[in-house]
Amino acid sequence: MRCLLVYDIPHDWTRAKVADICLDYGLERIQYSAFLGALPPSLQEELLMRIRKRVGKREANIQIFPVCDNDWRKRQVWIQEAQS
Repeated sequence: MRCLLVYDIPHDWTRAKVADICLDYGLERIQYSAFLGALPPSLQEELLMRIRKRVGKREANIQIFPVCDNDWRKRQVWIQEAQS
């Protein structure tokens, strides 16, 4: 199942480590603080537990949204690369 993970973490080091964890789970960075990828619910739970451990007592808002196939097909994407 696809999932979207977004976070708001003020502490720079913690934010960078959470990004590394997301990449370790095969998620793709789609924004600075947003990752997307296919993870079964059990791995979503594991990922969230690992992030919670890394964040510790620091301020953080981490949210994982499951994305069903029907909603995935309805997504709209517009990407514009920097022009030289």
